[in-house]
Amino acid sequence: MTSVYAQRRARLAAQLGEGGIAIIPTAPERGRNRDNSYLYRHDSYFYYLTGFSEPNACLVLKADGSSTLFCQPKDLEREIWDGYRLGPEAAVSTLGMDAAFSVDDIDTRLPRLLENQDKVWWPFATHEGLAARVEGWLQKVRARTRAGALCPAAQGDVCTLLDEMRLIKDAHELAIMRRAGQISARAHIRAMQRAARMLRAGEDCREYHLDAELLHEFRQGGAEGVAYDSIVAAGPNACVLHYRADKAPVRSGDLVLIDAGCELEGYASDITRTFPANGTFTGPQRALYELVLDSQKAAIAATRAGNRFNDPHDATVAVLAQGMLDLGLLDKSKYGNAQDVIAQRAYFQFYMHRTGHWLGMDVHDCGSYVEMSEVDAASTRTDALSGEAITRPSRILRPGMVTTIEPGIYVRPAPGVPEQFHHIGIRIEDDAVVTETGCELITRDVPVEADAIEALMRD
Repeated sequence: MTSVYAQRRARLAAQLGEGGIAIIPTAPERGRNRDNSYLYRHDSYFYYLTGFSEPNACLVLKADGSSTLFCQPKDLEREIWDGYRLGPEAAVSTLGMDAAFSVDDIDTRLPRLLENQDKVWWPFATHEGLAARVEGWLQKVRARTRAGALCPAAQGDVCTLLDEMRLIKDAHELAIMRRAGQISARAHIRAMQRAARMLRAGEDCREYHLDAELLHEFRQGGAEGVAYDSIVAAGPNACVLHYRADKAPVRSGDLVLIDAGCELEGYASDITRTFPANGTFTGPQRALYELVLDSQKAAIAATRAGNRFNDPHDATVAVLAQGMLDLGLLDKSKYGNAQDVIAQRAYFQFYMHRTGHWLGMDVHDCGSYVEMSEVDAASTRTDALSGEAITRPSRILRPGMVTTIEPGIYVRPAPGVPEQFHHIGIRIEDDAVVTETGCELITRDVPVEADAIEALMRD
């Protein structure tokens, strides 16, 4: 049976055009400090086409569908230190390649593969030094023109092709992402219950204690690790959007915001929950929490095939704008109604990010947010986030796209802001697969309703 990776290579090859050839390298290893490297993570484009996670590798794909892999050669001595290598000989059958060679020979063999091709595709602006290497390989082809070799006369960014392919997830990808969502949901539950348990016992609870629970459950569930640096923000720290789990105390009466997700088989999950550290919301906390949850429900309702990517954000802003007036965060005498709040972007004081982003192999996954088939169409609108006039049409949602839905509210002390809301930061985030009739939330194994969160933390 043809593997999912071979099927993807065939789809990409069909888009290269007659005489097209693509070069897709994996990510390099990164040094952390002396004699120590960061945990290796493959390049997403390369892995999408190969399923191969070793470093020092490169895929070459021609328009006729033929595939060549350059990878690390077998080296028994290095494998004692660094681990098993597949090697070129086994790569052909294991990965379904037509040919495989040692990466040590790439500078000799790759120019020959480029000979007599019309256009070379490679990922622009993603691999430091790759442009110079491509230029060097082409120079070697030009050096053979007197022998009758033809050099590719055009170049293209292969990311433009792969981004469109990766934007629509296939059944293989969605199955992995559902499992990743389940693992991450269990991790959030574990962290919630740890906070309540430690505070009930009178123990000194810190952000890093909750971060440890997340990491435990990610690995316990079989994930490779985190999809991004986990945010564990207690009390006022929740008002810092990209806060990282640190050593701040988790105090009874505070809210805790956790934005964390695992990476499973190369795919990310992304969940945010905000909960009362001691298991019980205060009145002001619950009021703001219910507002954010209502705005998320509005965004979920707007996430369906045929709608635009910006529709969930606009739905979120509409609910938040009215709620900010109703709760007194914004002065009704200054802003008469929600439309005025939106027109003047007054909500931006408390909500300053978008409601979602693509999700897949990368937590901020690839894929244009512009509807490419309508780029030349007149579609002027005011962007709800920046307030700018936007002429580029927002992307039409289609089945198989995966997006996050993550509204929030962040209240820092300021003149006119009711004191009972000071230092409250709330975000609620779920991962949604777009369907014909709506969306499938694949991260709801962790509760989201305020009453359900309190009940969970009592257990």
